[in-house]
Amino acid sequence: QVQLVESGGGLVQPGGSLRLSCTASGDILTINVMGWYRQAPGKGRELVATMSSGAITRYADSVKGRFTISRDNAKNTAYLQMNSLKPEDTAVYYCNAEIRHISRWRTEPYWGQGTQITVSS
Repeated sequence: QVQLVESGGGLVQPGGSLRLSCTASGDILTINVMGWYRQAPGKGRELVATMSSGAITRYADSVKGRFTISRDNAKNTAYLQMNSLKPEDTAVYYCNAEIRHISRWRTEPYWGQGTQITVSS
């Protein structure tokens, strides 16, 4: 069993900041990429930011310069620091990780339960 548990969502005013955390636990051998995706009402799920185990990052153009992804590999945890939040950032944010379970030969994608972020005055 592998679980991803997210925390840190909520309501924030435009221009404010939030930090999301995602911790992977269970029968984990290795974790490759960890990242965040989001889904706004009526839209598809889109990439927000990812970071490889080698610290290579990737960001959506819409969040570059405002969001920062980081990882603590010793804790199997990824963070998303979100600054200068805008109403269009409102969405459910999902943690994603490519994890190799101890009984598998390759990595598989796992998803967190999602956390709501609402940016509104």
